[in-house]
Amino acid sequence: MVKKNLCKRRILLKLSGEALSNDGCRGVDPAPLKAIAQEIAQVHKTGCQLAIVIGGGNIWRGLRDGGGVIDRVNSDSMGMLATVINAIALQSALEELGVPTRVQTSVNIYQMAEPFVRRRALRHLEKGRVVIFAGGTGNPYFTTDSAAALRASEINADVLLKATQVDGVYDSDPKKNPHAKRIKKISFKEAIAKHLQFMDTAALAICMENQVSVQVFNLHKKGNIKRAVCGEDIGTLIY
Repeated sequence: MVKKNLCKRRILLKLSGEALSNDGCRGVDPAPLKAIAQEIAQVHKTGCQLAIVIGGGNIWRGLRDGGGVIDRVNSDSMGMLATVINAIALQSALEELGVPTRVQTSVNIYQMAEPFVRRRALRHLEKGRVVIFAGGTGNPYFTTDSAAALRASEINADVLLKATQVDGVYDSDPKKNPHAKRIKKISFKEAIAKHLQFMDTAALAICMENQVSVQVFNLHKKGNIKRAVCGEDIGTLIY
């Protein structure tokens, strides 16, 4: 379980691609990109080892955008490339703030980013560099949530922080049910049994098997990333 007042540890932060856009628009918006980079820079100053997995939904939404014309495998491949675009954008924004950053991808784009090599990623983290993992798992049919769970397990992260659009995990969809209640803590087994939709089942299973706790919290409250990193009681803890 997440402990309080521990800023110096190894963190995997999961960001959605939509976090880099504004008002549901497509592409990368400089304003939210800069704001997120500033939040991450504050976290970096705590001395924790920080890795990031970022989605690509602001650019491509897989089968939803394929419209029946593009098959699942090709559509997922396009989504992987979208995550690389977002990773490079975030890397640039962080480096503008003086934060040393490396992008590693599960797909081979050696002119733009390093390939994912676990030992190299760990070395970057030990040297105080932020590592952004792009390209998902490198395989179709897997979400970036699954990629986050996989990378968190591979780097032995203390916790996977999932920054979302809401304050945590609810017992029903808060957008549809005004009486939905936020859950403060829940076990992986219970979350899977209740079919809660905050992460896909594969990602939850990977975290459960490798004993990586997940904390879900609202990205849009200033300072929340640092609060979560330092173990404050925000959002929902899945253990």
